[in-house]
This record gives sequence, structure tokens and C-alpha cells, in this order.
Amino acid sequence: MSRRVVRQSKFRHVFGQAGKAEQTYEDIRVSKVTWDSSFCAVNPKFLAIIVEAGGGGAFMVLPLAKTGRVDKNHPTVNGHTGPVLDIDWCPHNDSVIASASEDTTVMVWQIPDYTPVRNITEPIVTLEGHSKRVGILSWHPTARNVLLSAGGDNVIIIWNVGTGEMLLSLDDTHPDVIHSVCWNTNGSLLCTTCKDKTLRVIDPRKGQVVAERFAAHEGMRPMRAVFTRQGHIFTTGFTRMSQRELGLWDPNNFEEPMALQEMDTSNGVLLPFYDPDSGIVYLCGKGDSSIRYFEITEEPPFVHYLNTFSSKEPQRGMGFMPKRGLDVSKCEIARFYKLHERKCEPIIMTVPRKSDLFQDDLYPDTPGPEPALEADEWLSGQDADPVLISLRDGYVPPKSRELRVTKRNILDVRPPTGPRRSQSASDASFSQQQQQTLETLLEEIKSLRERVQAQEERITALENMLCEFVDGTD
Repeated sequence: MSRRVVRQSKFRHVFGQAGKAEQTYEDIRVSKVTWDSSFCAVNPKFLAIIVEAGGGGAFMVLPLAKTGRVDKNHPTVNGHTGPVLDIDWCPHNDSVIASASEDTTVMVWQIPDYTPVRNITEPIVTLEGHSKRVGILSWHPTARNVLLSAGGDNVIIIWNVGTGEMLLSLDDTHPDVIHSVCWNTNGSLLCTTCKDKTLRVIDPRKGQVVAERFAAHEGMRPMRAVFTRQGHIFTTGFTRMSQRELGLWDPNNFEEPMALQEMDTSNGVLLPFYDPDSGIVYLCGKGDSSIRYFEITEEPPFVHYLNTFSSKEPQRGMGFMPKRGLDVSKCEIARFYKLHERKCEPIIMTVPRKSDLFQDDLYPDTPGPEPALEADEWLSGQDADPVLISLRDGYVPPKSRELRVTKRNILDVRPPTGPRRSQSASDASFSQQQQQTLETLLEEIKSLRERVQAQEERITALENMLCEFVDGTD
């Protein structure tokens, strides 16, 4: 009698659980823009969500600890004149976030550690170079201040945010709309998907397509792709019959897929979130009410289905916490921030263990906040793997570093092309300092007002007690 052999894996029992009511963020008007981005970005300090805004585009930034009902007058970040389509936190500075918009610009913002009392309207730097809406952002994984943007003009631009300069522009590599862009582990290559149904691997510094595969998925719906830690490419797309499908590819041999699996007939684009430490990829479909997760290994069949987390309500978007923001004492291996129509709730993935000790096998050293290269070093051809940190004692964030723009934005030299005039980086820096000083003063005034009010209430209470005492003696 043959006995079925069960595959050995420490991730066979990953357990997903929605956060409790007191851990959610309530009363948030999530953006209704029809764009296939995650609409949410999270890091160990802040949660950022693209929200509805009148007369422009805005996103809201909340400290992670500020759960519960969000004040309807909570300040937003709103310098764009068109809807915000994508946001991404800098991996090397937890206070810096970039936003891309339909107004063709990319803006980079420094978020203060205290809660501002007014909307943040002055970016550190505005990056202008696209001729159509910008819908994709991605920071370089190892080089400081290097940011990639992709727009409706089918162009990928790589910027040095520290100087406001355009480092590279890939103008001729895509004949149609770009659907997704992903860096590999050390940031030496890009993989992109495009409306022309072609999956490309690009060396951005040479401006060359290193490898490409036409119709990795035969359907016409958008495709997504991410690099794995082994250098393979995991893709999600649609079959010719509009069934959702996932695939794993070796860029050195694009002829045949390493794995190809049909899934279901839903029409939502599957957003892949890949964790290189565990080799798990989580698939979150827009409009779905579930998260499927698979383990990617080096042995056939390479992609192994693990489980599905299901809930009642569909997701509008999803944020994925970096590994250093997780609670290692609870064996938490992933945390998502699921956007509903009016709220955001955390979804926690854990591997149950009986021991309270640090689990070395679940938490290998993971990329930390220190960059391995400067922008100029990367541009000159150097590559370096991420600087790793241990999570054994939990992650302690470094002190907030201020991002300073050191040169005038070279794009400012051009004459203004429309009603928007670009502001020089030095002016922006000065006005930002003024704004911070003003906000600090307003915070102090608010604090003093609260203290005076508290003292008045105390005096009133003491007077009432005194009157009662005098009446009692009479």
C-alpha cells in the first residue's frame, strides 16, 4: 500500500487572522480612482493611504499607533493638482515618502514625527520629466535616494532624489503602457510588464533589454511580475479564456515556464507581494475577499500552494509591512493592511510555535534601513547586496534623518510648460523649515491652551468642593 509523502516545510501552517476592532483605522475615505495600484503603503512608523480629495490629489499619513476613528479634519498630504495614483515609502528613511499623480509629477515628502495640525503642501522636491500621468513608483533596494517612476508616456525615469536630477530615462524600451516594474535584490536589473503582453528584463544603466518573453500569459488583461531571491521571475496574469494564472520563469531560459498554474475566473488583477526571507508570495486581488499564498522553492514543482485567508468584505487595496516592522515575539511572518471602503484593518500572518524563544529559522537576517551604495556609485556601475540586520532583539528604528536636497533641480532650468511653476529646491527647503517652525509653535499653543483649560476645570471643581464644605458647616 503506497503512502503519500507530505512535503516538509516550516510554512505549511501559516495562520492568517484579521486584527481586532481596536487595531483598525476607521472613517477613512479611500480613493475611488480606477487604477491597479495598492493605494496603501506602510513601514515600521507610518501608514499612508490614498484618499478622496476635492480639487486635486491627496494621501493621508497616520502613525501606526494611532488606531481607531480618524478625525475627519486629520491633515493630509496634498500638493498634487491631479489624483494620486501610487505612493511608496523610502526603504532607507522611514520618514520619506514619494507620490505619483495624474498631474505628470512625482513629489517626495518628509513626514514629521509629530502629527501636523495643518495639511502638508510643500514637498522636499518635485520631479518633473514625464509628459503623461505617473502611475508606478519604486525605490532602489540598495542605493540611497534612487527612485524609479513609470508613466502613461511609456517612459521609465530613474531619479536621484538627493539632488533632484534625472539619472536615466528609458524612452524606447516599451511601445505601450507599462503595467508593473520591479527591481531585483541588488537593484542591477528591472523586470517589467507591458500592455503589449511582453515580459522584459532590463539593465537600466545600459538601457538594454537583456531578455524578454512575449505572452507569458496569453490574456489581454494586465500582468504583474516580481523578482524572487533566486533571480527567477514570478508573474500573475490571465489565460486566453480570462482565467487568472500564475507563472514562474527563468530569465536565462524564457522558452518554457518553470511553473504555470490556472487559478479561477475572477477578473481582479492579482497583486503579488513577495517575501524573500521566507520565499512566500502572497496574491491579493483587487475586489477579492481573500489572500492566497504560495511557497516558492528550488525543487520541482517550484510553486507550492499553502493556504488561503478569507474574509467577508472585498479589498480596495493592500499595504505590505517590511519584515523589520513585524512582531517577532508572536512569530509574525507577514502583516497586511487591507483597505475597505471606509476603513483599514491589519491582517496578521503567523506560524504558530509553542516556544517563546526567538525563532532563527523564521527570521533570517533581513534588509535594514542602511543603504549599501550612494546614487553616484550605483550609476557608475557598482552593485551591492542589501545591508542586513538581525531581528533577534526586535527592530529599533534609528533616529529620524532629514532628507536634504543638495542642488537645484536641473529640471527647474527649463521654462515652465503650463500654469504650474516649479519651485527651486532651496526655496522648497526654506519654506519647509518655515512650515515646521509654524507647526511647532501651533502645537505648543494647542498644548498651553489644553493646560489652561485643565487648570480652569480644576479650579472650578475646587470652588465647588469649597462651597459644599461651607454649606455643610453652616
